[in-house]
Amino acid sequence: MPLRNPHRRAFLAQASALGVLGMATPRALFAQETADLIRFDPDAPVLGNPEGDVTLVEYFDYQCGFCKAMHPVITDLVQQDGNIRLVLKDWPVFGVASVYAAQLALGAASLGHYAEVNHALMDTRGELGFDVIADIVSGIVPADDAMAAYDADRARWDPLLARNAAQAEAFGFIGTPSFVIGAEQFGGAMERPALEAAIAAARA
Repeated sequence: MPLRNPHRRAFLAQASALGVLGMATPRALFAQETADLIRFDPDAPVLGNPEGDVTLVEYFDYQCGFCKAMHPVITDLVQQDGNIRLVLKDWPVFGVASVYAAQLALGAASLGHYAEVNHALMDTRGELGFDVIADIVSGIVPADDAMAAYDADRARWDPLLARNAAQAEAFGFIGTPSFVIGAEQFGGAMERPALEAAIAAARA
């Protein structure tokens, strides 16, 4: 199957062309208009309560074991709270299979099935090879259809992936998962009490 933008450096090159890499520090990010693009990017998938009073942004990779371990914690927290906007930033840093998974998930978003594909991929343990990814996605929407939808909407999805990578780089995140909660950033996995404390602080 053909891959699109298989290397992270391609995303960063696109991001540089968009002018997002000039942001020097995390604090500077929130001092500029770009802060709204991080939390309210119109192209980024939003789960939870779209009108929630706190925005939790997660930068993740479908092959990241820590992301997978946190997924049910975040999902339960968002459901229990009922007032959290969960903004999901696909940041495929684990190689071409991760890029493929992100592309299929975003293609599924074009078809109205992002949440289901996201949950299915995150709930699958072990390494995600191309065939495994395609099989998982095809349980919800044919993988070929998802890739075709990605290609048809790539003017939307390619820049989104570039922005996600550029933002993560500007924050200084070194891997997934990483989070922005309110106006604070957190690199690395978080225990549920830490997530709850960060959400409470954002509401204070």
